[in-house]
Amino acid sequence: MSKNQKTEELPSQEKTIYINRVAKVVKGGRRFNFTAMVVSGDSHNNKVGIGFGKASQVPEAIRKASDKSKVSMQNAPIVEGTVPHIVTGKYGATKVMLRPASPGTGIIASATVRSLLDAAGYRNVLTKVIGSNNTHNVVKATLNALEKLETPQAYALRVGKSIEDVMQNYTVGSHVWNARR
Repeated sequence: MSKNQKTEELPSQEKTIYINRVAKVVKGGRRFNFTAMVVSGDSHNNKVGIGFGKASQVPEAIRKASDKSKVSMQNAPIVEGTVPHIVTGKYGATKVMLRPASPGTGIIASATVRSLLDAAGYRNVLTKVIGSNNTHNVVKATLNALEKLETPQAYALRVGKSIEDVMQNYTVGSHVWNARR
């Protein structure tokens, strides 16, 4: 492999969110298996994905989850380091609300939601988890919220307006400070 090929590889971030030990009772005693949930993200291309792996050993479960998370990556629109608009994602008994934040706020979120938003490349987001805080449900609800996001350009195209008309009333990021003046 040449140096050029090594630099072309995209740096991805991986984080293990959850590991669980599962016991199966058999005639001879207990058999233990492990489940792992991993988040991987590419902050340069604004992509994030999750994977769930099961195996009899922890490293193998994490490897399987990591492979699945890389395959399941989806786009996450970012406008000036934050989400483009307020959005609520739902999964099971869990709702996750994502709100845009002004520059310098940081990611105000639970550890589970924070790991997803960090992997995607967000820098300023306000979040709230409503309902169940089961790790699986929170992760899926956060991904559901990220799927619902659209950029101002996509919104303008969808409603049939020009981007200038949409940006006049846009209050995210530096546009908040310009609107207040």
